Amino acid sequence: MSRHHRIDYIEIPVHDLAVAQRFYGAAFGWEFTDYGPAYSGIRGGEGREMGGLVLSEDVRPGGPLVILYSEDLEASVAAVEHAGGRVVASPYTFPGGRRFELEDPSGHRLAVWTPAD
Repeated sequence: MSRHHRIDYIEIPVHDLAVAQRFYGAAFGWEFTDYGPAYSGIRGGEGREMGGLVLSEDVRPGGPLVILYSEDLEASVAAVEHAGGRVVASPYTFPGGRRFELEDPSGHRLAVWTPAD
């Protein structure tokens, strides 16, 4: 089972469900299950629901830093940029690996990491 771009479960408040789905689908290959006009479940590679996008007028960037795992950090950077995200900290080395940080179209900050070779 691959851990690439996996999280356990998190709800992400967004301004626009369609924009958020396009971004996360293009950047990380996530799929979605719509549960109505204000909530969309996030499914990972094995189809297991791992979180949700929730429509909210009170979107405040920040909160916990969600960190995703990547099997190919440079490809993840390219996917984020291609999907319309903004890399706010280019890949850097830290004890145990490398990571970068990004902002999604709603301004949420996330990180993506890969272990040291």
